[in-house]
Amino acid sequence: MKRAKASRVVKAGRVILLAKELSQQAGELARSRQTLETQTRMLQSVLDSMQEGLVAADEQGAVIIWNPAAAKILGMGATSLPFQEWTTHYGLYLDDMVTPFPTDQLPLTRAIRGEACTAEMFVRNPEFDEGVWIEVSASPLKDRDGAVNGGVAAFRDVTQRRVDEREIRKLNEELEERVVQRTAQLEVANRELEAFTYSVSHDLRAPLRHIGGFSRILMEDYGSAMEPEARVHLQRIEDGVRRMGLLVDELLNLARLGRHALNLQRAELNSIVEEVVSLLQPEIGSRAVTWKIEKLPSMQCDPILVKQVFQNLLANALKFTRPRDQAVIEIGWREQAGERLIFVRDNGVGFSMKCKEKLFGVFQRLHRPEDFEGTGIGLATVQRIVHKHGGRVWAEAELDRGATFRFTLGAADAEVAAAPKVKPGAETSEDNNKSAAAGARP
Repeated sequence: MKRAKASRVVKAGRVILLAKELSQQAGELARSRQTLETQTRMLQSVLDSMQEGLVAADEQGAVIIWNPAAAKILGMGATSLPFQEWTTHYGLYLDDMVTPFPTDQLPLTRAIRGEACTAEMFVRNPEFDEGVWIEVSASPLKDRDGAVNGGVAAFRDVTQRRVDEREIRKLNEELEERVVQRTAQLEVANRELEAFTYSVSHDLRAPLRHIGGFSRILMEDYGSAMEPEARVHLQRIEDGVRRMGLLVDELLNLARLGRHALNLQRAELNSIVEEVVSLLQPEIGSRAVTWKIEKLPSMQCDPILVKQVFQNLLANALKFTRPRDQAVIEIGWREQAGERLIFVRDNGVGFSMKCKEKLFGVFQRLHRPEDFEGTGIGLATVQRIVHKHGGRVWAEAELDRGATFRFTLGAADAEVAAAPKVKPGAETSEDNNKSAAAGARP
């Protein structure tokens, strides 16, 4: 009896424990179900609030997820049709907007096969007044073991972007066409201007010769009988004719530059500079001039034209250092940002940088004719030659503290990276700072 009673007590205790465990499990199950329902609602809320369409399908192509944005973008909701019929059902087309999108190439189909991909397609079906463009990104769905058990595709409406891109392409094409037309017009205008300049300059020679010749005859035959004031006026006529002749020659040279084809070859700049300095010796006379010429690089250029560049720049340096007891003229180079910069520096009278815009203009002069002679064409010629090489030229100066002219020759820029590194002539730190601050273009 005692044993039976003890057995019943043990069984009753086990039942109570089992009941407690079942109660605990039921509570946990309820909490899990509540958590799952909460997560499901959150997931549904996320899916409902998404601006992108989201579609998921199992390995058989049966739809698992089809959010509201997907229905809005495609114009239709989920279908029970096999994915082999989706192209026809939803009206999916290739970029030509005519060819049906191949079923086996649909992004979701490829994702189910285990491929990640992106694509753009055109959608046209009875639900739309006009078609829409969509951009689709798809990836496979995998289980814990990495096995593919479906696919998911996200897509968005890119119709406006396509419209904008098409409009931008159209504008670019129109702009390119206008640039081509304007370039052609400018080339014609430049040729006509050069021809006009050449013709006018050439035709001016004859009357100038006549004026000069008759002025000399008057001076030689009747000069002694003239009043002093009359001889002064006649001398002014002769001086004006000589100056006009010089201007005509400079204009003709400038016009010829436009028709001169570049004859690019490797040239030693030091040889060119030495030749120019030799040509300028008669202008130096008894003046005290110090030349500081660094070892310059050899460069691809037209030697004849580059000689004109140095001749104009060095002649200017000599002219504007005339007031100095000791003229100092430097020619050197350095490398900056993949370019070789050639410079010509002097300690002359300089000029105000406020007037730099006029510096390279034809007939533009920054000093009075009675102080320094010149035609105002030399620097315009320098700029024309440098631009013809694809380079650029600019200047830095201060009144009464000299000037520095720098230029590049674009034809040689491509060689800089491959050229052996030669240490360029050193400029002072002050000059380097000025150069960096001045930038590149005037």
